[in-house]
Amino acid sequence: MFAVVRTGGKQYRVAAGDKIVVEKLAGEAGDTIRLDDVLLAGEGADLRSTDGLTVSAEIIAQAKADKVIVFKKRRRHNYRRKKGHRQQHTILRIVAIGDQKHVPSKAEGAEKPKKAKAEKAPVSDVERPAEEAPAAAAAPAAEAPAAEAPKKAKAKKADAPEAPAATEAQPQAPLKVDGAESEMTDSPVAAKKKASPKKPAADKDA
Repeated sequence: MFAVVRTGGKQYRVAAGDKIVVEKLAGEAGDTIRLDDVLLAGEGADLRSTDGLTVSAEIIAQAKADKVIVFKKRRRHNYRRKKGHRQQHTILRIVAIGDQKHVPSKAEGAEKPKKAKAEKAPVSDVERPAEEAPAAAAAPAAEAPAAEAPKKAKAKKADAPEAPAATEAQPQAPLKVDGAESEMTDSPVAAKKKASPKKPAADKDA
């Protein structure tokens, strides 16, 4: 069954169980009010009389609409005015139209809160069963051969014959140049032999 009601200067088509937003009505959340100004009522394609028919509604909440900016301006007069406005509304749930009441369906029923899954705590080594303990102990044993491998490699290197040491660089023989002794020799004997050339004696008669 449906009905057309008028409230706040507006008309609303409602049925049992519907929610509507109307202009503010006196009351608090949870209060029940009656809408007496019923313009039309019917069920399907059949209409029925509205004499003495009332619509019962429950107030869900008192709310406000979105903010509206009101800006006024008069050019060349240095006149500007800015205001904000939020219209007050009342949210209603239609409980019954006349004698016909709303029966909530299973889908509209309150959902049962889901139980939070208990988080599994990490199992410590002490709490692990005895079957897992040998597996954990076998893991280090498997890693042991890998650790011994570098030691064997080192042993093989020690058994290999040592390469002959690089021969020390032998001192090079002094270079000899025709007409002069090498200046690369640092021995004292070579230093004594080395002498400055004597100039020829000038003729006394000259």
